[in-house]
Parts: sequence; C-alpha cells; structure tokens
Amino acid sequence: MAVASISVSETPLVLYTLRLADDALILGHRLSEWCGHAPILEEDMALANMGLDLLGQARELYSYAAKVEAKGNDEDKLAYLRDVRQYRNLLLLEQPNGDFAQTMARQFFYSAFADLYWRAMMKSGDATLAAVAAKSEKESAYHLRHSSEWMVRLGDGTAESHARAQAAIDHLWAFTGEMFCTDAGERGLVDAGISVDPASLRSQWLRTVADVVGEATLDLPSSGWMQQGGRDGRHSEHLGHLLSELQSMQRTFPGAVW
Repeated sequence: MAVASISVSETPLVLYTLRLADDALILGHRLSEWCGHAPILEEDMALANMGLDLLGQARELYSYAAKVEAKGNDEDKLAYLRDVRQYRNLLLLEQPNGDFAQTMARQFFYSAFADLYWRAMMKSGDATLAAVAAKSEKESAYHLRHSSEWMVRLGDGTAESHARAQAAIDHLWAFTGEMFCTDAGERGLVDAGISVDPASLRSQWLRTVADVVGEATLDLPSSGWMQQGGRDGRHSEHLGHLLSELQSMQRTFPGAVW
C-alpha cells in the first residue's frame, strides 16, 4: 500500500534549505537519466559524477532542513515523501533533458549561477550552510567549466550542433530569471546574513554567460520575459512525471533501505 505524503513545517530557514536541496536533487536526477545514453563513454561518466555531486549536496541540505525543522522527518522522507507542490526547485532544473545541447545549456545556465552563489554563501552566518557552500563551490566550479567547454564546442562546431545549441538557449532562457528572485521569508534571511541576495549576482552571471555564449558564436535572446513558479511550488507538468519515477520505490515500500 502506497504511503501518504508527509507534512513539513516550512519556517523561513527550513523552506530556504529545502529550495537549495530540491535544486540539487532534481538536477541530479535529470543528469542520472543520461547514464548509459551519453554520446561518448567519457561523457557518460562525467554526467554521472556531476549527478552524484548534486546528490551529495541534496543529502546534506535535506539532513540540515530536517534538523532545523525537528519534526521527525529525515533526508529520505524529505526527498521521497513530499507532494509535488511541496517541491520548491527552480523550473529550469525540472525541464526534460531533450537533446545533448539542451542538457548542456541547462547545466551551463545553472552552474554559472551556482558557482557564484555557493562562493558567496561561504560567508554565511549559518555555520552549516557555510560548510555546505565550501564543498559545493568546488563542485560547481567544475560543473561550470565542463558545461562551458561543451557550449563552445557545440556552438562553434558543425552547422547542426550550432543550430541545436542555439535552439537550447532560446528555449531555456525564459527559465533563468527565477534564479535571482527572493520572497519576504528569504529576504529576512538575507538581512540576517544567513543567505545571499541572488539579485546581487545577476550582473556577474550575465557577464559569464555572455562571454561563453559569444565565444561559442551563439546569441542570447533579447526577450526580458521570465517564467516563475517553482520556488512557490507551481511547476511544469514535467516535475510530476519525474517524481513518479523518483519516488516509486519509497512510496510502494516505505522505509526500504539497501
């Protein structure tokens, strides 16, 4: 018999930590879907390792959220037993893998942000989050380098790879604005020195992205319209399908362990 979803006491710090954890879990799962399907063996291993990096981040963040909440939940319950509307990941990260160019563009946009964000979070007044940031920044720096190299290789490659890379940028661009948004609860954490105001990172992120995209002979869209909703639990149809797969074992056999 399938187990019901849990409830979570979403104080500002718990909710903030869950958002970061959900980002890592959902993108890590998307990357895991490439296992055995990447264009070359070396890339198969690279994507799997990046997915494992993100899973490690998710575990640390879920564990901390459970500790802060202190309501009997743990990392497994938070990862596997919440309803789809309780997930607060960025919409960008739940988008399907698509072709290899779309996966790399998604990874590039997010890694360019995450590298800046984790570096700034190393100065957080919360010792646990600062420690997570110190570890995660090293990983995000590699993720950014790897995805940047692929964007250049695809954009400045064949006519086919160039067209696919440009199509991926055009498709995903509207999801990037959500990375720089905050709500009242998170604003309080920023004022307390616990979290970082993501809006302060936008100009540097844009410079990084523009430099790589220019080197790849690609173009950034001119539209300023951006899609939002993930941080508030309003998702695309893609997340429900992802979670049905991710949660199937724990929902069917609750408490099962390896």
